Amino acid sequence: MIIERINFRKIIDSRGNLAIEVDIETTSGNGRCAAPAGASTGIYEAQAYPESGINQGIKIAQKEVLPKLIGMNVENQEHIDQTLIEIDGTDNFSRIGGNIAVAISLASAKAAANGKQIELYKYLKNVDEIKIPAPMGNVLGGGAHAVGGTDIQEFLVTSFCDNIMDAMLANVAVHSRVKNKLKKRLPKHALGKGDEGAWVAPLSNLEALEIVVESAKEIGEERSVEIKTGLDMAASEFFINNKYEYKEMSLTSEEQINWVAEIIDKYDLYSVEDPIDQEDFDGWAELTSKTNALIIGDDLYTTNRNRIEIGIGKKSTNAVLIKPNQIGTLTETRKAIEMAHGAGMVTVISHRSGETTDSTISHLGVAFGCHAIKTGSVGGERIAKLNELVRIEEEMK
Repeated sequence: MIIERINFRKIIDSRGNLAIEVDIETTSGNGRCAAPAGASTGIYEAQAYPESGINQGIKIAQKEVLPKLIGMNVENQEHIDQTLIEIDGTDNFSRIGGNIAVAISLASAKAAANGKQIELYKYLKNVDEIKIPAPMGNVLGGGAHAVGGTDIQEFLVTSFCDNIMDAMLANVAVHSRVKNKLKKRLPKHALGKGDEGAWVAPLSNLEALEIVVESAKEIGEERSVEIKTGLDMAASEFFINNKYEYKEMSLTSEEQINWVAEIIDKYDLYSVEDPIDQEDFDGWAELTSKTNALIIGDDLYTTNRNRIEIGIGKKSTNAVLIKPNQIGTLTETRKAIEMAHGAGMVTVISHRSGETTDSTISHLGVAFGCHAIKTGSVGGERIAKLNELVRIEEEMK
């Protein structure tokens, strides 16, 4: 399966910004992948595009990457990915752009799977038992994703069912119940949605949390479904001058750790993502030791094995968020997941706030044995991932 042609295309993402889509044609099959972009980004993740923008990244890729990859066997994924790293020559894909690199990398894998006439998750499968990740959906929020909302970026629900459709519908039902409660509480307020389709309302953080917890409990009982509540705090976004600056309070690092531990216990939270600043590995470890909830590192790790290795050594978290465009290649994504699993940590594969309708992460989540997939509960670019899981489950059966 020899690469014969690579095409770079500009499309728009869910925020209306330019995004990259890559087509790869081989002698036996074709692959296409588009890369998303984040608003709340970790300082250690790959740079999405060169400083001068997407056009410069495409120009470099056409001039330097294309000649190297044409004629290469598309099945040799590690060689393709290493070539991308070597051509870029930086430690964060700042020349080519991590989004362009990851789109090339994933399109290559999809072309190889297509050439073998099998689904991508089967081609990449490296777990003994294939299962569908639980859907984790954002239903209410603020932070960098929504002006005028809460300090905490995302209030999430994760549903666990025997089939993905029931779990998806449970998340959607919680999203609708949250809307109804907000309308009753704020009858004169125009409700809006953030970048990921979550509701936005002028509430305190705990008011918002109580609404989501209550909604999840009600829907869970009505549908006989296990629905668990979680948070993505994106704490680095409001960690200023060594204080966690909320609208209603200012906390030291120790106070933040204790406060998060308290709300985990009080509201029986299932997961908390990025509750501590991305530089404070020891603070993360202290919080993780205080609770049985999933403490998920995103900005802390940025899907980077060097960062994950530090976290493992310090016992900073028990879970890792996985975003392929944070690290730039499929090979590095897979190795990051394997490292996390090898240390007994849970992985959650994730979308970005500026998304496309690409559904590749659905296949990666299944193939690599991720515990959950974080992809919102509504919105065309979000349901593209969820509906792909429906198709995968159908084929699995």
